[in-house]
Amino acid sequence: MADLVFWKRKTLAQMNQSEWESLCDGCGKCCLQKLADEDDGTVYYTNVVCQYMADDCSCTQYQDRHELVPNCVWLKPEDVENFFWLPSTCAYRLLSEGQDLPAWHPLVSGDPERIHAVNISVQHMTLIADNSIPEDQWQDHIIDNQ
Repeated sequence: MADLVFWKRKTLAQMNQSEWESLCDGCGKCCLQKLADEDDGTVYYTNVVCQYMADDCSCTQYQDRHELVPNCVWLKPEDVENFFWLPSTCAYRLLSEGQDLPAWHPLVSGDPERIHAVNISVQHMTLIADNSIPEDQWQDHIIDNQ
């Protein structure tokens, strides 16, 4: 058991901060603006992205993101039952659903660029910064569900 990687021997709640943070694959899909259908709860992704996302799908204001963007996503182990809105490729969602990490995940592949090479990240998409388009127009930018 001790030779198993941490995500196979620990629950999300048992992980330390470093382990938890390392689960993020850097896809950038969390930073896409999402719209929820008020009737059935379906979550729709848009190609509208947080203004602080860099070309490499990282956050340019990671340490201050919650002050700058009050509704910025902050994933926590205690919120695991609400991870349904995360993309189907997200490590947090996969592990919360009892699945394993995919081969392209940086913790498995050892290559943080692999996610971009296999087009799992938003790096290949045409994105629009959220501060350049009125929120009432976001519905015009819905993309295929993730």
